[in-house]
Amino acid sequence: MSQEISAKIHWEHQDAKTFQKGKYSRTHIWELDSGNQIDASSSPHIVPVPFSDPAFIDPEEAFICSLASCHMLFFLSIAAKKGISILRYDDTPIGMLAKNDSNKMAMTEVILQPVVKTWEELDPETLREIHESAHENCFIANSVKSVIKIKQN
Repeated sequence: MSQEISAKIHWEHQDAKTFQKGKYSRTHIWELDSGNQIDASSSPHIVPVPFSDPAFIDPEEAFICSLASCHMLFFLSIAAKKGISILRYDDTPIGMLAKNDSNKMAMTEVILQPVVKTWEELDPETLREIHESAHENCFIANSVKSVIKIKQN
C-alpha cells in the first residue's frame, strides 16, 4: 500500500538586499491538504526574534509532536482492540537537538512521556506492551533515525 501525503509551504520576502544579508523573516505558512493553515517559523532558539516568531510552530516542535501524536494514535487503537478503555492520554515530548555521528545538527533523540489514565486498573506490564507495539507500528517512528524513548510516568 502506498499513499501520497501532501501539503503546501508558502514564504515570501520583498527586499533582495535585506535577504542577502540574512535580515528576513523566517515566518511562513503550512497549508494542509485539509485546507487548514498553520503559522510556522524557525525556532527562536536558532534564529533570533524578530526574524523568527516564538508564537508560531517550528519544524523541531512539529517533529516531536508528530512522533508523539502517531504513537498516541497507535496506542489508542491497540488499547481499544484489547478491550481496554482509555480515559485520558497526555504527553510532553522532548526533542534533543545535537550533533549526530556525522557532526551535523539533528534531532538525535526524542523522549515521549505519555501519561495514560484508564477507566479500569491496568497493570504496568500490559501498559508497557501496548507502548512497545505502538512504537513498533508508528509510521513516523519507522521513518526516522533518531532514538525514540518512551518514559512512562
